[in-house]
Amino acid sequence: MSSINIKEDDLSVEEVQRETGDKSYPIWLLVNPKHPAVRHNIWAPVLSEIQDKVYRDLHTRVDTANIYTRKVVSDSRIIPNTLNWWGTELAKEIELFREIVVEYQPKILISFGSFPFEFVRRVYEIYPEKGPKFWGTSNLGDEFGKAIENFDITKTNRIPLLRRVVKSGRFIEDHNYYGENYFQYVGKKIAEQIIENKDNLKIWIE
Repeated sequence: MSSINIKEDDLSVEEVQRETGDKSYPIWLLVNPKHPAVRHNIWAPVLSEIQDKVYRDLHTRVDTANIYTRKVVSDSRIIPNTLNWWGTELAKEIELFREIVVEYQPKILISFGSFPFEFVRRVYEIYPEKGPKFWGTSNLGDEFGKAIENFDITKTNRIPLLRRVVKSGRFIEDHNYYGENYFQYVGKKIAEQIIENKDNLKIWIE
């Protein structure tokens, strides 16, 4: 499956919003405000694969209208880089998001790329803290595998997806998908957990 690449500067005014959806919905998406196109370029094809498998197995679909989507930070200028790693401004953002996840307890928290994933780790106080270069394609792929393997519906499952997928990228070469592309692989794995826990997830179209 291929996806349509949308440039960051081609997005509508809707992308300016900090958050959309319903916090009480079990599935959350956490995006880097510098890269809002991941919802189109990554999440859309992954969701398509999820819906395909769910429909084949359960003959229903996930109701996606209320998926809660949030930008990691309200101001993209405080996003850390190699010269200014994790400035003090982020402490308030971490505490704010920690309060929200504690209150609403999402079941599936999907992040896109390195910064959102490390942000989530710090929200949940997972150590050791990592630098901006650590969460490359391969390491994020490994963390995705661990998240699926250790999936527990009684907790918030933190599932990292890549921010960008290059068809000939090392991630796909290094991880044998048995003929599947990245979207098919991760979509199927997430769908399997959703199907297995279908009775504990209020996400279905009625």
